Amino acid sequence: MPPDPHGGDLFAGERWVEPLGPGAALLGGFALDRADALIAQIHALSAVSPFRHMETRSGRMSAALTNCGAMGWVSDRSGYRYTPHDPLTGAPWPALPPLFARLAAEAAAALDFADFRPAACLVNRYAPGARLGLHQDRDEGDRIAPIVSVSLGLPATFLWGGLERGARVRRIPVRHGDVVVWGGPSRMVFHGVAPLRHGHHPATGGFRYNLTFRKPG
Repeated sequence: MPPDPHGGDLFAGERWVEPLGPGAALLGGFALDRADALIAQIHALSAVSPFRHMETRSGRMSAALTNCGAMGWVSDRSGYRYTPHDPLTGAPWPALPPLFARLAAEAAAALDFADFRPAACLVNRYAPGARLGLHQDRDEGDRIAPIVSVSLGLPATFLWGGLERGARVRRIPVRHGDVVVWGGPSRMVFHGVAPLRHGHHPATGGFRYNLTFRKPG
């Protein structure tokens, strides 16, 4: 088991890498040193483009969502797509903060994905019971560039499957400051998040936040 940098000062600042497949890994504690600044930025962004529960063809998403960057991911009963404007406000999505862009580029570079410049950042807010079913990220034209996923707040279980829906699913604990990167041969792996358990985190209270950086084009 890797050290736990989230449970006390003893391991503060520790990092580790857990390979998940070709072009994919859990970067334990990678964002821990800037987690407070990331959370403050989330609050600022959501004051401009508020969190909301998107609709899908199968129902309402349990995690609340907002976006920042040149493009934002949206969903309704007609399907999924990227758009430059927030349909709730009619205004462009907030710009991608430099702090976010640097973190995404550094995490991608750690797995040899050089010069990663995301155009979209999905910001999810998970309350207890919220989940994300197994799926592939198929709405992006570039299916080689990595996905960079940052966990903040309450711990969660990341579900990591295979390139086929019926593949065996690994249950991977992700904690405050952890980052998961997957691209290249692993870019189309099925993945998800198990229902969030009740808890309290000193930085986020009863919530988990997740930043998902993507390159739509």
